Amino acid sequence: MLRKAREGRVCSTKPKYGFRYNEARDGLLIYEQEMKVVEEIFRLAAEGLGFHAIQNRLLLEGVPTAKGKRVWALRTLKKVLTSDEYRPHSFQEIRQFVTPEVAARLNPHEEHGIQWYNRQKVVVRTISEPDENGGRRYRKVRTFTWRPKDEWVAIPVPAYLPRSLVDMAHSALQNNQAFERKHPARMWELRGLMRCGCGLKMSTRTAQPKGARRRYHYYECKRLRSYREVCSSFQKSFRAEKVEETVWSFVSGLLKEPERIKAGMETLIEQEQANGPRHFAKEEATWAEKIAECSRLRSAYQDQQAAGLMSLEELGAKLKELEGTRELAQAELDAIILRKERVEELEMNRDVLLESLASMLPEALDTLEPEERSRIYRMLQLEIIPSPQGLRVSGALEESFVKQERRLPVGLLLQSAPLTS
Repeated sequence: MLRKAREGRVCSTKPKYGFRYNEARDGLLIYEQEMKVVEEIFRLAAEGLGFHAIQNRLLLEGVPTAKGKRVWALRTLKKVLTSDEYRPHSFQEIRQFVTPEVAARLNPHEEHGIQWYNRQKVVVRTISEPDENGGRRYRKVRTFTWRPKDEWVAIPVPAYLPRSLVDMAHSALQNNQAFERKHPARMWELRGLMRCGCGLKMSTRTAQPKGARRRYHYYECKRLRSYREVCSSFQKSFRAEKVEETVWSFVSGLLKEPERIKAGMETLIEQEQANGPRHFAKEEATWAEKIAECSRLRSAYQDQQAAGLMSLEELGAKLKELEGTRELAQAELDAIILRKERVEELEMNRDVLLESLASMLPEALDTLEPEERSRIYRMLQLEIIPSPQGLRVSGALEESFVKQERRLPVGLLLQSAPLTS
């Protein structure tokens, strides 16, 4: 049983799309102008359109997002179509999730949507990293974890859409997903590894011209579809088969020389170690002790204030200073742990890759499946950037290669004819 809401008050600082606060700001009202857009989204889904098709339709119809943007994010569309806020629930269904006090305030003849709260636990950490001037900078990192369902809190909200439309849209989306699982497109070996010359990562696209039996697969700049912007790169899309074969032909040639791979991986490890302490355990213990010392001093100051040896004002100043020291020490400790894990991951990838190559005949490399090729690329930390001269492949390849930015310290300009789509 999900945790029942103790009151019908809405806690969010910003209402969901299609809703507005009432004057007392303790409940939601339907905002019909936006809710009609929500209804159109569900109608398109019920007609069998997928997320990309709905995104394109809204763009063509000039329907802006809540923030006035031209293109609806796929993630936003998915949230709208799967959220319980927009699915009407009967009074009998609602009262299973709320307390009797909340249920007593609801009209038993009306339907309501549900907003779920307390679904995720957020942990905020401060991490330290080197900056461009040889010093260090600090930033906050948030980690989200899902809470058990029995800890979720249900808040009833007004319903607007017909339940039949919502259920029809959900059914159509499930059928689309089942069709995609039955007819998978392909394994994209370079997904997430190709970056356009304009700086954005490349997305994937499958096209099938009308009347054609064959499908064509492309890597293309995200500006073209996701942002509908003009890309400044000399070439915006590439036939997937051609670029994958070119990259694998180049990389497999290097894999047949394990010593070169070993040298490149060790260079990556040395680069990571150069950004931090050589002795992780010693530094980790030092900062952990500093944090423990802050806890001891905090207790000591509180005892002094309780004994009348320190005023509340003095205690506040001391605790504020201690908290700053503790946050700094925690940031340094977190940075050391992350860097240690990064080095351990690189060392493991190096050992696994070298062991695999040692037991594999050179000609066997030519028969590896796309999944295995992609795994090797990620072990080598590859990034592929098209240029007018060919493809620039960076990663753990060889010490004498041209240095690249950030954690990709070695690379090679792969000289080949520019690939065309």
